Amino acid sequence: MIKKCLFPVAGYGTRFLPATKSMPKEMLPVVNKPLVQYGVEEAIEAGMTTCAMVTGRGKRAIADHFDINYELEHQIQGTGKEIYLESIRNVLDQGTFTMVRQREMKGLGHAILTGESLIGNEPFGVILSDDLCINPEGDGVLAQMAALYRQFRCSIVAIQEVPEDEVHKYGVIAGEPMKEGLYRVESMVEKPSKEDAPSNLAIIGRYILTPDIFDIIRTTEPGANGEIQLTDALMKQAQMGCVMAYKFKGRRFDCGSVPGFVEATNYVFENIYGGY
Repeated sequence: MIKKCLFPVAGYGTRFLPATKSMPKEMLPVVNKPLVQYGVEEAIEAGMTTCAMVTGRGKRAIADHFDINYELEHQIQGTGKEIYLESIRNVLDQGTFTMVRQREMKGLGHAILTGESLIGNEPFGVILSDDLCINPEGDGVLAQMAALYRQFRCSIVAIQEVPEDEVHKYGVIAGEPMKEGLYRVESMVEKPSKEDAPSNLAIIGRYILTPDIFDIIRTTEPGANGEIQLTDALMKQAQMGCVMAYKFKGRRFDCGSVPGFVEATNYVFENIYGGY
């Protein structure tokens, strides 16, 4: 039912300077695969084969990655090294890639709105590549959420419990439990203080959004840090109708931070690649 997934990939990646001075943070490799490719593979698994990238200046490497490199292909054709291209060839065979530039960094809400021309009037997924999500025992997080969308037909955010002293890093929700791991959102706050947080249920970088979110974002005033926050728009949507929050199955790694990136690399190396 949901065929498109939006990837906001215009951020600067300042926590990884100087590596990200000339290299998109989304292209940082976890073992031998860039972060953004893990996200694209998760979207394709969920049936969202049209991948819409909201990029920015200095992000051409992302477009190049999701294209054929004829010189490289020619050089390694017929050698044992061709096996290393299998994963990206599979992605290119299954996915379609569209791109638009976000000229100014005005927050996640603004990035989502920038992608409206690529999405149109239909529900869509959103993946933030900084959050690497792995569920080795079943469906990926976005596939789990797509199954819920078929039942509830409303916007859905992925959540996980975080320590109370870390709630200030996230959008945080509180809501009415519908069943185990699923809540109807009643309150949603962007980066609250520990004292003001409605719970310790933090939103992570996976969303399914209905297309009315675009009109809501258009009328949303800048919030925390002077940015247009998707959290604020989702709170309006929850008040007008329904937004669900889903405690997903699997592990999430905060690859927007150096410790989280190292943790993800070690986990993938040991558990996905078998430590070679």
